[in-house]
Amino acid sequence: MISIDTNSHQSEAKHKKLANQLRSMIKQGKLKPSDKLPSARKLAQLHGMNRHTVMSALQNLVAEGWLVVKERSGYWVNAQLPISSSEQVSTALSPNVVVAPRFAAVLNPPKDSERSGFRYNFAGGLPDLSAFPYDEFKRYLVKACRKSNIEHFHYAGGAGCGLLKVQIQTYLRRARGLICDDLLVCNGAQEALSLVASAFINKGDGVAIEMLGYPPARHAFKSIGANIFALAQDDEGIKVEALARCLRQNNIKLLYLTPLHQYPTTVTLSVPRRMAIYQLCQQYGVFIIEDDYDHEFHYLCPPLQPMAANDPSGIVIYISSFSKIMFAGARVGYLSARADVLAQLVARKQLLNHKNDALTQLAVAYWMEEGGFERHMRRMTKAYQTRHQAMNTHLSELKERLNIDFIVPQGGMAYWVDSKRDVSELSRLAKKQDIYVQCEPEFSLDKGSRFSHIRLGFAAQAIEQQRTGLDELFALVERVC
Repeated sequence: MISIDTNSHQSEAKHKKLANQLRSMIKQGKLKPSDKLPSARKLAQLHGMNRHTVMSALQNLVAEGWLVVKERSGYWVNAQLPISSSEQVSTALSPNVVVAPRFAAVLNPPKDSERSGFRYNFAGGLPDLSAFPYDEFKRYLVKACRKSNIEHFHYAGGAGCGLLKVQIQTYLRRARGLICDDLLVCNGAQEALSLVASAFINKGDGVAIEMLGYPPARHAFKSIGANIFALAQDDEGIKVEALARCLRQNNIKLLYLTPLHQYPTTVTLSVPRRMAIYQLCQQYGVFIIEDDYDHEFHYLCPPLQPMAANDPSGIVIYISSFSKIMFAGARVGYLSARADVLAQLVARKQLLNHKNDALTQLAVAYWMEEGGFERHMRRMTKAYQTRHQAMNTHLSELKERLNIDFIVPQGGMAYWVDSKRDVSELSRLAKKQDIYVQCEPEFSLDKGSRFSHIRLGFAAQAIEQQRTGLDELFALVERVC
């Protein structure tokens, strides 16, 4: 006899309660494969339920595969279930059995990257989010909803919204002197880096990067199985002789650079070095990934053209995004490469997702088309230039008292300051004082060095807040470093 408690979980519909309890009895072996159930009428009489309620429960279990229905015979427990006894159930379906996953590669769980909520925030790539024209941009989101052809929202166009690609191409030609035949729009620059890594790298292939560099790029290459080769740097960028030696001795497929404002040191890679690096990569058949993450913000002189603007062999893959102009949550990045390379990257993009956020892409396209994008960029460039000068002034004052050193960057959103002290623990200690700051150990592959540099972002804070925060931070440096 099947005994079912239909009074438990009073808020649950009766047919669901009956189905849940029958399912549980099968799992526990109380009802075994090929067991016949009483008729729906009998079950209804035994448990004071409506026959239609019982039929609904039984039909749901048939649809799920727990029961089968035989014509003129009724309902039976499915004989194909791999359960024959309660003893076997305890082995086959035990919740205590842990199956170890066999990952292709084991990655470290991401660390908490939360950078908001601090009294003073010196994150190097953080724009001033309070200055973004949200109400203005909202109008373009509304326009994207009202004006757009319905075809924009289908799966087609996985390489990016055509309207946005045209606007980006026009902007790059005018603002950076970079002519792109085509683009791939990505969900941020990190997706672009991952696509390039997957397209080029087999396990054991080499990627050359800057000794002090951008950790997420490094992680993208290592996760694919790349061997990472760190290149020495000086105040003009990576050393050409270090690259030449690396290429002679190793199987290098990619060179990753941040040539305009090197991350994290802010150094601009000099023209002679750019030319020498390009010639070496051309000679060895190495492709260059040029990560131009904050080209817009240059203050002391006009910025150098991207390396991709003078690329006769088509070996430069150019990556940028709007995260520093807009905000990281917009997830609008893009890359440009020669046609055969771009085709492979587009194909890999389709494997990740068929479509980016079409609504945001269309809104950005309309915003750019009507001039709002560049108006906002000019406003922010002017504001950041003022904050750049203010940080220079205050660091110069601190330099006289504390014997720190720094080179004034030509652009970007941060300073790279030599504190002349060991700052290995400074980031952790600063967080206890409600100050966010990043230091040299977070960027370096040379774990044997003494770390003395601090990366100080100036874009996200007003000048008075910046000044007060610097005073507190360097008081902490004096006290604990």
